[in-house]
Amino acid sequence: MPNQSTAMTHTLKIDLVSDVVCPWCAIGYKRLQQAIELLDGEIDVEIEWHAFLLNPDVPPEGTPILEHLMHKYGKSEAEIRANQQMIVETAQELGLDFSHATDRRSWNTFNVHRVLAWAKEHGKYTGFKLALFDAYFGQAKNPTDPALLKQIAGSLDLDREQVDVILGSDRYAEEVERELAYYRSAGVSSVPSFVVENQYLLAGAQDPQTLANAFREIASNTAVAG
Repeated sequence: MPNQSTAMTHTLKIDLVSDVVCPWCAIGYKRLQQAIELLDGEIDVEIEWHAFLLNPDVPPEGTPILEHLMHKYGKSEAEIRANQQMIVETAQELGLDFSHATDRRSWNTFNVHRVLAWAKEHGKYTGFKLALFDAYFGQAKNPTDPALLKQIAGSLDLDREQVDVILGSDRYAEEVERELAYYRSAGVSSVPSFVVENQYLLAGAQDPQTLANAFREIASNTAVAG
C-alpha cells in the first residue's frame, strides 16, 4: 500500500518557452529547479521545453550585445552595462557561469531550435540547452556555430554528423515555426514563460518561492476541477 504522501502527490505539466540567448531563461530554469525542490514530495513536475525567438531580426553575423541592447531599449551604454552587471550577479548567485555575458553577440537562433528539436526526439533537449547556456554566457561562443553544435551533440552521445544534415536542409523548420506561432497565439510575448497545465501562464524568471506557491495553487485548482 503506497504511503499517504505518495498517494497525494499531484503532477503538473509545465511547458517552458525560452530561447538560448535569453539570460533570464537560464536564470528562470535554475529558479524553476529550486521551486521544484521546495515542492519535493508534494507536487511532481513534468517539463517540456519550447522554442522562442528573442532576436528574429538580428543578421546572420550577429550583433555585439551592448550595441544590440542599446538599440533595442533606447538606453545609454552605461545603463545597459549596469543592467547586464545586475543580471551577471543574479546568475552567479545561482551558480551559473555568466563570466563572459557582456562579451557575447546577439544571434537569431532559429536554426539552433531546429537542432534542439532533433535533440528532443532523443531525450537530450535539456542537456543540449544547458550546454548552450554555458557556452554562450560563460564563454561568449556563437550558439549558431555548427562546430559548437556538433561538439555538444557528441558530448551527449548524439550523432554529430546529423547536425550538418539538419543545418543543410529544412528539417524541423516547419515544426519550429508551428511551435513559435502557437505560443505567440497563446499570449507568450517574453521569456521565460511557464505554461502550466495548458492554461496558466507565468511569465518571467520569478523567484523559487513565488513559483512554488503558484504551482501549489494551480495544483489545488486542478484537483478541485478534476
